[in-house]
Amino acid sequence: MLDFRFHMNSSILQHINSPEELRKLSLEQLPKLAQELREFIIAIVATKEGHLGASLGVVELTIALHYVFNTPIDNLIWDVGHQAYGHKILTGRKEIFETNRQLNGISGFPKRSESKYDTFGTGHSSTSISAILGMALAAKLDGASEKNHIAVIGDASIASGMAFEALNHAGATDANILIILNDNAIGIDPSVGALKKYLTNVKKGTAKDENIFECLNFDYTGPIDGHDIELVISTLEKLKTKKGPKLLHLITTKGKGLKQAEENQVIYHAPGKFNKETGDLLPKSKEFQPAKYQDVFGHTIVELARHNKKIIGITPAMPTGSSLKFMMQEFPERAFDVGIAEQHAVTLAAGMTTEGYMPFCTIYSTFLQRAYDQVIHDVAIQNLPVIFCLDRAGLVGQDGATHHGLYDIAYLRCIPNLILAVPMNELELRNMMYTAQLGLNHPIVIRYPRGRGVLKEWKVPFEKIEIGKAKKLKNGTKIVVLSIGHIGNMVTDVLHDIEPNEKIGHYNMRFIKPLDSTALKHIFDSYDHIITIEDGCKIGGFGSAIVEFANELSYHKPITVLGIDDKIIEHGTTKELHQITKIDALSFKLKINTILNATK
Repeated sequence: MLDFRFHMNSSILQHINSPEELRKLSLEQLPKLAQELREFIIAIVATKEGHLGASLGVVELTIALHYVFNTPIDNLIWDVGHQAYGHKILTGRKEIFETNRQLNGISGFPKRSESKYDTFGTGHSSTSISAILGMALAAKLDGASEKNHIAVIGDASIASGMAFEALNHAGATDANILIILNDNAIGIDPSVGALKKYLTNVKKGTAKDENIFECLNFDYTGPIDGHDIELVISTLEKLKTKKGPKLLHLITTKGKGLKQAEENQVIYHAPGKFNKETGDLLPKSKEFQPAKYQDVFGHTIVELARHNKKIIGITPAMPTGSSLKFMMQEFPERAFDVGIAEQHAVTLAAGMTTEGYMPFCTIYSTFLQRAYDQVIHDVAIQNLPVIFCLDRAGLVGQDGATHHGLYDIAYLRCIPNLILAVPMNELELRNMMYTAQLGLNHPIVIRYPRGRGVLKEWKVPFEKIEIGKAKKLKNGTKIVVLSIGHIGNMVTDVLHDIEPNEKIGHYNMRFIKPLDSTALKHIFDSYDHIITIEDGCKIGGFGSAIVEFANELSYHKPITVLGIDDKIIEHGTTKELHQITKIDALSFKLKINTILNATK
């Protein structure tokens, strides 16, 4: 044992830089370590921001897992990685934890390239059981069946289809895996669905005779108090010696140890900056700020739904993040949170469309990736006019590589029957939504970014937008910029400051599919150099579409494509990432001036 006889007056955490050091502590010292670990997380997140509540809820479990198991020899996966802050601190990253989610700092999620203790990257949910089963089966093939394989998954994440697919497979094997169900009745928003009700009944002792996990051939233990560290450790010690698939059901409180985080679990999932002593959120600036695009969506769908009783709202577990919460409050019978189930959300919307309803399926760009087959098979092939409102498109900032919405233009543009619309500001988002619910013959995706728009007034009367029609913003004679989406506002500002200004034209294309072929023919006939700019990947993106158009019509004008290069973009503020990827105002201005000088 480490000699911490003085521990009542000094920090234990300051001496812990690895699980090996953690395992030298006595059981009596662990509650104090848990308190210090909570305080450490709170202090850093209060000033640096990040995901708070999830990690506070698993402090005892984190300590217990590394105390009982021989990590990293024993594999440990956190699903989803919001809850892994304590894990990172105890596995050698305490001194650099203040760089969490900062540019060139450590990731906010587990990341294999960052630490040998991060056995699998988990930015999206519900992947852990499949991954840990793969590791366990591989270990068996290697003759290392004594190794332990542990996955920690939340009750919201285990309700996802992929998790059930993995449970179904795992229960039919003799793989040495332990699934720890961290049951706190909330993901980002409160958990939903029949499984949540079942788990609630288990906790109350009113569940039906059969246990769903035992029926799937798991050795079930629980539910137990996930904050009783001695009980958690003794339970893990027993399970450690058992072979085959096991499931431990833990009851925890998200935000444990910070009163406000326990009482306001949605807000304190990722609260921004707050007072570490009181827990109070820091006051926001009173200066005018434009509306967030998500709120423009949320308020607009409510306004439309008041007049169109066929409008339905659907989101996979993001009612607050997408602002569908506004419709859920006013029209609860017509707004559905389906849980972490993107595939189901898309096909549910398709089914409702066949019965004459107009579902707005609001989903983050990075999460629509999880339902790609459904977009093709269930929506596009049948040409069902589902309205997809694609939030968090483009670079999203500090959530990093797993959450950037960089690929949606490329992966959607190739799908037949799909309309792809990109508003430049709040008013265009509003009018695109209005136009979509007037009745279309095709499915439509309306793509918009995370963050705020640019307008002071956007709640004005609706106007129909002609599908596939670009908008000329500025005349020019030599160079023309074709922008798509919010980034066009930056283009407008830069062009206003460039001399000679009259040489440069600017079009807000608004639609990537269908392209405005009439406008493009005029553009290629009138300008010497075309520049495209987008906040998505260049391969297969908007610029690629313009190059393809030029090739098909045998235009030979030079085309400069600005966007995200073929590489993974890590975390940082959106401003920093725009600079790194050279789609910020300064980089754009330098590119324009370079081309201008070359044409003189």
